[in-house]
Amino acid sequence: MKLATLRDGSRDGQLVVVSNDLTKATKVDYVKTLQAALDDWDAFKPKLEKTYQELNDGQISDVMDFDQGACESPLPRAYQWADGSAYVNHVELVRKARNAEMPETFWTDPLMYQGGSDTFLGPRDTIKMASEEYGIDMEAEVAVITGDVPMGASAEQAEKEIRLLMTVNDVSLRNLIPGELAKGFGFFQAKPSSAFSPVAVTPDELGDKWDGKKVYLPLITHLNDKELGHPDCGVDMVFDFPTLVAHAAKTRPLSAGTIVGSGTISNKDRSVGSSCLAEVRMLEIIADGKPSTPFMQFGDRVTIEMFDENNQSIFGQINQVVEKYEA
Repeated sequence: MKLATLRDGSRDGQLVVVSNDLTKATKVDYVKTLQAALDDWDAFKPKLEKTYQELNDGQISDVMDFDQGACESPLPRAYQWADGSAYVNHVELVRKARNAEMPETFWTDPLMYQGGSDTFLGPRDTIKMASEEYGIDMEAEVAVITGDVPMGASAEQAEKEIRLLMTVNDVSLRNLIPGELAKGFGFFQAKPSSAFSPVAVTPDELGDKWDGKKVYLPLITHLNDKELGHPDCGVDMVFDFPTLVAHAAKTRPLSAGTIVGSGTISNKDRSVGSSCLAEVRMLEIIADGKPSTPFMQFGDRVTIEMFDENNQSIFGQINQVVEKYEA
């Protein structure tokens, strides 16, 4: 099934069930928010599935046209947002460009940071930044939303707790990253609010393109209507989602509604392009000794979307413009 959250003036919005083709939606009277549904998933999932089936079958009279522009991120705020870096090819490129050796442990132990989850952007919200000098970049990713995951859960246990999937624009401020990492204490200012797709979907919506661990479809990123890349999410993903979730839960339980990201989608096949400007610039440095592609400027537009085999949008489109922030 497909679920979204509409803006309604409250912090957490109004949960709606969305039709498979993303054209219609209906509110439900038995649960107000997606977080509430996740908190008691076993009780609400069958009801939501029934509503979803009736909506697709045309059996519900109280329906509305689904407007992606009226959506918050499916979870407008979350208890936890942990972003991995499952595509080690991406990390290797970044380090190669600055002539840095990559530790062998990067292939066996996932990289992960804890991001801010209190103010997610909606999928059509502007990316407001005070300065272009921050090095504004997009990162096109896939993320999962979990149920309650016990501390020390195995990957097999973690797989059973994957409830929903979304796409992500993990906004990064590249020129702030080196200074923060040099402090030895991780990201903070360099990782502002992320945006998620209009719709979150249950794994069964992906059919055989989801094997319980990875999504085997391209994620397409455009910058100012020019394709930046369409790498396949199932290719070159060194750490699958159950592994990432289990990694996050090694020393703490994860609450229902935890979001775990894949990190920037990246393939070794250069012909499929890239999912972020940092990678484009790294390839330019490797080839030419210097980058020629700038980071995003005010007025630039980024779109991120995934399609099924019938060219139907699965999650809807993230569509954001960079705008100057005025305090």
